[in-house]
Amino acid sequence: MANSPSAKKRAGQAEQRRQRNAGSRSMMRTYLKATVAAIASADKAAAEAAYKKVVPILDSSASNGLISRNKAARHKSRMNAQIKAL
Repeated sequence: MANSPSAKKRAGQAEQRRQRNAGSRSMMRTYLKATVAAIASADKAAAEAAYKKVVPILDSSASNGLISRNKAARHKSRMNAQIKAL
């Protein structure tokens, strides 16, 4: 439990950040799942459309520190390869 005023402030900031990150992470995962589902349905047009939606979300998540740049690049690379293979 935070005792000093600065520790209380930091605890509050951490909680606000946690909630903001939870929303962003949830949105990112939703778009990823939609893209994976489109790839699984073997509909190339739908998969490409879903991929175009998820790429900027992955990029912004990486730039905001929610995920690492390498993780974003890995997701994009793998999904793009799967779409090309359709």
